[in-house]
Parts: sequence; C-alpha cells; structure tokens
Amino acid sequence: WSPWKPASLEDPSGSESEGKAEKDGASDSESKPDTGPPGVPVPADDTPEVLNKALSGLSSRWKNWWVRGILTLAMISFFFFIIYLGPMVLMLIVLCVQIKCFQEIIHIGYSVYHSYHLPWFRTLSWYFLLCVNYFFYGETVTDYFSNLVQREEPLRILSKYHRLISFAMYLTGFCMFVLSLVKKHYRLQFYMFGWTHVTLLIVVTQSHLIIHNLFEGMIWFIVPISCVICNDIMAYMFGFFFGRTPLIKLSPKKTWEGFIGGFFSTVVFGILLSYVMAGYSFFVCPVEFNSDRNSFEVDCEPSDLFQLQDYALPAALESLTGWPTLRLYPFQIHSISLSAFASLMGPFGGFFASGFKRAFKIKDFANTIPGHGGIMDRFDCQYLMATFVNVYIASFIRGPNPAKVVQQLLALRLDQQLHIFNSLKTHLTERGLLEEEED
Repeated sequence: WSPWKPASLEDPSGSESEGKAEKDGASDSESKPDTGPPGVPVPADDTPEVLNKALSGLSSRWKNWWVRGILTLAMISFFFFIIYLGPMVLMLIVLCVQIKCFQEIIHIGYSVYHSYHLPWFRTLSWYFLLCVNYFFYGETVTDYFSNLVQREEPLRILSKYHRLISFAMYLTGFCMFVLSLVKKHYRLQFYMFGWTHVTLLIVVTQSHLIIHNLFEGMIWFIVPISCVICNDIMAYMFGFFFGRTPLIKLSPKKTWEGFIGGFFSTVVFGILLSYVMAGYSFFVCPVEFNSDRNSFEVDCEPSDLFQLQDYALPAALESLTGWPTLRLYPFQIHSISLSAFASLMGPFGGFFASGFKRAFKIKDFANTIPGHGGIMDRFDCQYLMATFVNVYIASFIRGPNPAKVVQQLLALRLDQQLHIFNSLKTHLTERGLLEEEED
C-alpha cells in the first residue's frame, strides 16, 4: 500500500481494493514503481538577469559558486544590519523567518494534495500557527514583561487566563478539523493534520527557543547562528575545492573533506568571535525590559563568564608555546562546545531536510533566494542549533534570576510579601549575615 495512491484513498475500508489485489496476484504498489508524490512544482531559475548576463561566460558550476557567494555576502550584511538595530528587531525577524518557513513547508503539502480539494486545509494550518504563536509569545510576555503585565489591567487578565484562552483557541481549531472531515478522504486529511502539527513542532517551537536564547544575551543568539553560517560556508568551500570523498547518500554533494574542514574552521572562528564579542556589554548582558522607559535594555555589569581569566596550560603546551598561562574569557571555552555542535550535529538538520526534499522530489523548499533556495533551506540547521543552545544554557549556565524572583514577589499579596520577608530575615539571621534584634 502506498499513501500517495488516490485509489486507496477513495475506499476508506480498503476491502474491495485488497480483495481485487489478491485475485490479480499482486497489489498496485507492487506492480507499479514508486513515482513519489504528484503535483510538486519545480521552481524556475530565479537568478537575477544582471547576474545571468555578468556570469554568462562561466560554466554552470562556477556560475552557481559566484551566485551563492554574492548572495551569501548580501545575507551576512543584512544580518549585521539587524544586529545593529537591536534585540526588538531581531525578535521580529525571527518571527518573520518562522512564518516564511512554515509557509514553505505547508505549501509543499498543499501542492501535493490540492487536486483532492481537501476542505479548510490551508485555513486550519494557518489558524493552528496563530494558536501556537499566541501560546508561546504569551508565555514569553508573562515571563519577561511581568512588570508591564501587572501594570496594565487588560494584560493582567490575559496573563492570568492565558493558558485557558490558548487551549480554547486550539480546541476550536480541533473541532473545525473534525467537522471538515470528508468521507472519502479520512486518511489523507489525518495525514495533513499530522503534517501541520509536525511543522509547528519543528518551526514554531525552535523559533521560540531562539528568542529565549536572545533574552539570555545577544551573544547566545549571534555566536551559535554565526557558527552555523561559518560551518555552512567553509564546508562548501572545502568541498568545492578539495572534495573527493562522498559523505552521505542523502546529500551527494557533501564530502568528508568539506565536513572536516568546516569543523576545524568553525571551532577557530567560534573562539575568535567569542573573544571579540565578550568584551562588549551590548552583546553579553541579558536583554531586559525597562517598564519605566518602556524599552529594552542591555546594560549590566558583565558576569564572571565574560571576565578575562588566566588558565594554566598543560606542560606539553607550555613547552611548545613558552606560555605558562593563557588569558581567555570563560565563554570562549563554552564556544568550543557550541561550534563543535554546529559543525558535527548541525549538518544533520540539513541532511534531514535533504531527505525530506528527496521524498517529494524537489530541489529546494522554495526559490526565495537565488542560488540558495527557500528560507527553510538556509535555516534547516539553525533550528537544531537553537534547541541545543537552550538546553546548554539551562544545564550549564543559567542560575536563579534575582530580578525575576523580585518580580514574582511584588505580584503577591502584601501579607504574603510580609511572610516571605520575615522568613528570609530569620534565615539570614541564623546564617549570621544579619544581627539578631531584640523584640
């Protein structure tokens, strides 16, 4: 049985088709080759005419190299520009990228199944995207903007019943899906229901984690993303000039030479970039919302993670370099883990995307960026990286946040605040940090 065959979808029970297959001695899926899903459009060449004329004398291999290189420099320049604009713009860009990636994946599903006229598929997909974003961004607002939420009565009510509202929104979409079921297409509609939810899990959840990483400090956003970009570029360069040994069948153009060259280049790049950025409070301070000014602030006293420290070198390295110690930021040591993951595990996000595209016999998710494909083609590794960074911060970096504790205390009733104050005073007195007062 093949999920792509209309015949099996027309008969939900499958009894007639199975019986007929048994009489004929072979099923359709055995007698016919797997030609893949129907109706996926092949994007046309979208290279700008100016570049086509300028590079007309080159072979297709070198033409692609120059197109990818020019567009890569343009995207890196745009990345620097949005970093300059600050964290709020970065969050909006993350949201825009998330929506575009979702659209590209959902469009593939619609292109495959549009001939079946499934009711409400695209409408419900976008509605579920709205529900999930409302839930995640509502959680973020409640967590990081508690002062603003407590100050505004409408926001306070929305915050208090946020999860109930989110569940009610999702339940509405769930009921709409059930009511849209068509007798002859039950199985196919449930395929698409799962398609939408897996897309939400991959795209929306990961973009939410990216924003959480950003709130820990822009360095936790910029360094991981830059490491993935560096690995992508250097693996392509090493593979283009030195590649001889295929790496994985899912992506025939990937080579071991590119994989290894990208790894070492990314580790060195991560250490150097971390050293440059760790010296600026704009990059290392947590992104916090100042309720008095109604704006984001990235001003603080850098933590020990971003203070230069001396590290004793092993005897072998000391004899080789002549340096007894090495002065580094502790974050540079963490950057080795980030860059190693970006170059060793990050590409598997790309391999996953390659397998997905091969399943639907398409080259790219879209043709948004000439020479690169769609937005999802550029961010397939970033989403996997975002999860790792969030887990890494929670496991090795993040501790109790005094500012959040104070915000939660101020949200309590006065009698509860007084009780906590007396309990804390008693605890500090017993520890000898406060002098015991007479009644």
